[in-house]
Amino acid sequence: MEVKLNAIDFSADQNLIKFINERVEKLETFFDKIITVNATLKTEEAVGKENKQVEIELSIPGKNIFAKKNGKSFEEATDNAVEALRRQLQKHKAKDSKVL
Repeated sequence: MEVKLNAIDFSADQNLIKFINERVEKLETFFDKIITVNATLKTEEAVGKENKQVEIELSIPGKNIFAKKNGKSFEEATDNAVEALRRQLQKHKAKDSKVL
């Protein structure tokens, strides 16, 4: 699985990059056919305290799955996005198993 990280208008530090990679890699325990992961981090203006935004797109065979979440920190937003993706992957996997 290839993970691409894009931080818009700032430079992400090594701890944040490591955190995001670890969280995203855990998705492989739910669905092992993830091809690529594209994560985009940005800070929104005038949104209030939850101005950190994380968008994660997973490429899986035949489909892309996407989640966009905001949080007080990039870590919080990442956790929320990964949880949303986990639920989507489980639904996708369940749907695929019914087809077989």
